[in-house]
Amino acid sequence: MNVAKFIAIAFGAILAATSATAAETVVVHNVLGAEGPLIVDGNLYYVGWISNTLSKWDGKKSTVLNHTPGCGHNGLALTKQKTFLIACDDEHGAILEVDMTGKQLRRWDTDSTGRKLDGGINDIVVTANGGAYATLSGLFTDPPVAVMGEILYRAPGSRKWIQVADDLNYANGIGVSPDQKTLYVSETVGNCILKFTIAADGSLSHRSNFALLNLLVPNKVSSWWLGPDSMKINSRGDVYVAQFSGGKILKLSPAGKLLHVFEIEAGTGTTNLAFDKGEKNLYVTVVKDPNDPQAKGSVVKIANEK
Repeated sequence: MNVAKFIAIAFGAILAATSATAAETVVVHNVLGAEGPLIVDGNLYYVGWISNTLSKWDGKKSTVLNHTPGCGHNGLALTKQKTFLIACDDEHGAILEVDMTGKQLRRWDTDSTGRKLDGGINDIVVTANGGAYATLSGLFTDPPVAVMGEILYRAPGSRKWIQVADDLNYANGIGVSPDQKTLYVSETVGNCILKFTIAADGSLSHRSNFALLNLLVPNKVSSWWLGPDSMKINSRGDVYVAQFSGGKILKLSPAGKLLHVFEIEAGTGTTNLAFDKGEKNLYVTVVKDPNDPQAKGSVVKIANEK
């Protein structure tokens, strides 16, 4: 959730599995700007927007795979070719494709029209057919004075990202329903999740409100940046969304009904989550204090609620 576009460089993480509460275990400590968790072949991958890094945790130690200064690594998605797409949420945004070892394969600094990705790419999701959607959040201002967020799409086999939606109030997390018919997108400012209908060519229509978070749970703080951050969709179509500055993961049904609230003890800046095999557990990235310019945080493991 790189809302302040923090600039700093730090390497690695100090690791040890310790209990934060009886139900919550910290598996990775001292991550600067923790985001983008994914479980691939039993390994945990995660990024840090302050450290500008992609790292891999094998259950015992963490290894930095990619360090690209000025990227502001934020979102992370696995392609059908077993490569990673990394969202660079620096003010001068970009999308990186790297292999499983972290080696850069290509980089996009512009969309299909040649427009620079200024404002930063916040998150990315890969579709079942190999396409991908990415959110461009827009330039950060506090308080937010303009609506600049966009959604970009890359068709299967294409090298170009095209704009398929705009006028989003700080576009953030993004997810696709299991049937590939619905795209969910977080609007952080406004505390809202939108949904779109996905056409066969990847274009979007029927924009509507999916959930207003302040109607589902009480606001923990009064802030423009309280709203939904990144999200993941489970195999049944339930939407799990991190509420930045809320210290929560909310589980919503495909109809937008609140099913469960996961209270995260390790911090109030919850940013993202990943499922392990069988969706038995959640791995949650969290910043201890959203006001910390270093965004010191961790990755915690909690049992999923079925």
